[in-house]
Amino acid sequence: MVIQVGEKLPSVTFKTMSADGPVDATSEELFAGKTVVLFAVPGAFTPTCHLNHLPGFIDNAEAIKAKGVETIAVVSVNDAFVMGAWARDTRADDKILFLADGSADFTKAVGLELDASAFGMGIRSKRYCMIVKDGVLASLNIEEAPGEATISSAENILSQL
Repeated sequence: MVIQVGEKLPSVTFKTMSADGPVDATSEELFAGKTVVLFAVPGAFTPTCHLNHLPGFIDNAEAIKAKGVETIAVVSVNDAFVMGAWARDTRADDKILFLADGSADFTKAVGLELDASAFGMGIRSKRYCMIVKDGVLASLNIEEAPGEATISSAENILSQL
């Protein structure tokens, strides 16, 4: 069942990459008392994610934060090492928090998993963007197709803030 506007985000532990290696980051630490824009991608470094979706959030980070957003985060069903490499490669780690959901715990808990087994990718996340206020879902935009990044784009979420 897909999470609905007004519902509290599930309690999970993500991994983030630090200079010392992977570290835990709980949903409570990330979302409590804050306004957060969280967007999800099927995979780091994949074409639409790397060339279209993420760059929009990098380019619009200042404008999004000017609307009262404390954190912009991207989540993917990848491990912390891949997410850390993606952050370094795009030089976005000072603007966006890269969250690894390696076992898809968060993705499954919010009901937004995508079976990409036919492409050799296993269970991944659907592409979406959400606004979270104090741990509660305020807005959710889910793409119909994984290769599209329009309703989940930075420009669209900016218009909703």
